[in-house]
Amino acid sequence: MTTLTAIDGTPASSLCFGCMQFGGTADETASRAMFDACRAAGVTFFDTAHVYTDGRSETMLGTFAEPERDGLVIATKANYARGAGRENILGSLDDSRKRLGTEVIDLLYLHRWDAETPLEESFEALARLRDQGTIRYVGVSNFAAWQVMKAQAVAATFGIRIDAIQPMYNLVKRQAEVEILLMARDQDIAVVPYSPLGGGLLSGKYARGGSGRLTRDDRYAARYAPDWMHDAARGLADLADEVGMHPATLAVAWVAANPAVTAPIVSARDTDQLGPSLAAADVALDDDLLARITALSPAPPPATDRLEEA
Repeated sequence: MTTLTAIDGTPASSLCFGCMQFGGTADETASRAMFDACRAAGVTFFDTAHVYTDGRSETMLGTFAEPERDGLVIATKANYARGAGRENILGSLDDSRKRLGTEVIDLLYLHRWDAETPLEESFEALARLRDQGTIRYVGVSNFAAWQVMKAQAVAATFGIRIDAIQPMYNLVKRQAEVEILLMARDQDIAVVPYSPLGGGLLSGKYARGGSGRLTRDDRYAARYAPDWMHDAARGLADLADEVGMHPATLAVAWVAANPAVTAPIVSARDTDQLGPSLAAADVALDDDLLARITALSPAPPPATDRLEEA
């Protein structure tokens, strides 16, 4: 798959830290502490977006990263609300570069599929930015497999390609296994999945009566509402107790174990919460443990109805 590297050639780490909480649930002190913990753990890959915490996420990340900028892979995303038109790509990227304090963005994602904008307009703008050296890699987030392939064909007409995708993927959200991950391996596209903990569900905290996105955000509550998902989370917590690990460590390691995955995006509100996710970088699940974790949730049906051939 595509190997993402920093400006000085440093490879992207096997975990990516998501800075969505910087300037939001994590104040500057907590954010700085998490950045430092990531660097101490060898993380070189950081993800943010134009929309996160009204720009505070990008600003904080830029400040923290500045002393070693060329050795880090910095990813951000075009303004979510305004789609994938040329004006938004160029305008929001200028905002992001100023906030991040960098002339070059390593990886720029289109944050979502925009059915109202021709792909030719989007990828002509991205190709110009890549050719100018303003961005180094092109990515798309929240695209279906057919959307990625359609975009990849258009990108090729401008002499560029989709280098990375950012789908949702975790133990209870496995739709990406049907086509997205297979497509990425076939097309040599880096996969940087978000939500490996399922909004915290797979960390075990809700089973202990804790609070978080699932209790504060209606979107997450609906996304992870089915009882079987909560049963899977309890099963993961029991298995974690059995093997002497934190459920979050197992959840992130399970995502990372998929051969199509480049780097799961881990995030947190503070260093205590972050620690178990960072620990997954040093965990290699054996075949038996991987199979036991996988069995906790149903596999999605294959993309064909000819099941006898699947």
